Parts: sequence; structure tokens; C-alpha cells
Amino acid sequence: MYYLSKYNEMLGFNSLKDYPNIFNFTTTRSGGVSKGDYASLNGSYYSGDELQNVKENWETILSYTSEKPSYTAIPYQIHRDEIRIIDQSFLSLLPDAQKNSLNGVDALITAEKGVLITVATADCVPITLYDPRKQVVAVVHSGWRGTVKNIVGKTINTMSLVFGSSVSDIIACIGPSISVKAFEVGDEVVEQFAHSGFDMESIAQFNSISQKYHIDLWKANKRLMLQVGVMSNKISCASICTYTRHKEFFSARRLGIHSGRIITGIMLKHEL
Repeated sequence: MYYLSKYNEMLGFNSLKDYPNIFNFTTTRSGGVSKGDYASLNGSYYSGDELQNVKENWETILSYTSEKPSYTAIPYQIHRDEIRIIDQSFLSLLPDAQKNSLNGVDALITAEKGVLITVATADCVPITLYDPRKQVVAVVHSGWRGTVKNIVGKTINTMSLVFGSSVSDIIACIGPSISVKAFEVGDEVVEQFAHSGFDMESIAQFNSISQKYHIDLWKANKRLMLQVGVMSNKISCASICTYTRHKEFFSARRLGIHSGRIITGIMLKHEL
């Protein structure tokens, strides 16, 4: 990834750098007004921060977009596999109806220009998807529960079914999130991954000192994408651990659930 702004407020994915018709980013903790465990660029309205601070932080985030969005989708995520398509029928809804429609949603897809779709994370895996042929974009919030439910695979399949995307055209980016070294889990989590059909030898590591397993969410999500047909050379991973680099990125495991969230977003632009 590379920095998009002067004071490192946001980064972009290298694999999407050569596509001038999109704007994509992931925020850091820098440049906002929030305090304490939300310091400073918290982009989540749903994590307990003061709403005015979040509003000001979003003004900062949007000030860096190359084109002012006509609409910004900010879902209320609940670690499930609900996917919402942001199309003209959604955009025609009244604001309260739009907000209700984004309640309980963990992945967004759009082909509408000028619409910024986003997810908020703090250790969970943010995944950006782009089909340059059909001009469709998506963002996915894939924590361990979402990974078990294969939300990324379901999102890609929806892109194919609804928009005619060829999976082999899709470019996928795995953003800053918790690494296998930091993601220690209990036996019940291991069992859920195994029950869902994951090859545990490839995605799990046993720590003989703690007697606990560690799960590789980056590798697990990559395997899910490969299984639905995404090309290996079109999947990139930031390899940035939010837990290890918690001073730069929010980490719920470090700071607790009542802390800030980074924002990952993508938008199709009107003009080049």
C-alpha cells in the first residue's frame, strides 16, 4: 500500500493504482479529532465515540477523495453475511429508509458512479473488490465469523449474478487487519472453521507455549476467493497487522470494543 495524503491519513492499494476511474482508500488513526481510544481519525458512528467527532472525522476523510461523493454508504455491521446492492432503487429511498436498509449489512456492491461504499474495521479483514470490465466495485467486512460464513465468496458470486462480472476479471485487495501471529483463538473458533470445510493445516498454527491455535484470516479469505475463481495474481494483501501496528491502525484486541475503527472505501468516479 502507499500513502494518499500528506500526513498519512489514508493509504491506497498498489494493485488499484493504475485505474484512474476509481478512488480507493483505507484510513489510519492520523488526522482526526476523536480522543482516548478513539484517537484520532475514528470513522465509526457505531463504536461509542461522540457523534460530532465522528462527523468531523468524516469531513476529513471525504476531503481527501478525488471526487466528492454524491452518496456515502456506511453500514451497521454485525459479523454476518448480509450483502446490500447500492443501486438506483436504493438511492431513491428516503434517508431513514436507506439507513435501515444498511442495518446488519457486512458487504456492499455498486455500479453507480459517485457512490462511495465503505466498511469499518479494527482487526477484522476489509476486502476491496473491483471488476474493471463491468465497472463494479464492492467492499467486504470479513471478521472470523464472516470468514466462516464465506461472505467474500458470496459477494463475488453476487457480482457475477447481478452484474455479469466474470470472476477472473475481479481484482481483490485484503486490507490492514490482524495477522496470524496476533490472532489467537479458542477451540470453539477452530471448530467452526473446521466445520465450514477449511483446510486447517493451511490456515491454523498451534502455539505450543500458550496451547492455543492461531488462525490466518488473510490466507483463509484468499482461499475463499480462489475457490470461486478469482485469479491468484489478482489477489493482493497489505500484510499490515493492526494489532502489531496499533499506534497507526485501530485494534479492538488492543483497545477494546469501545475504540475507533479504520475505514476502507471505494468509489467509481464520474470523470477521469
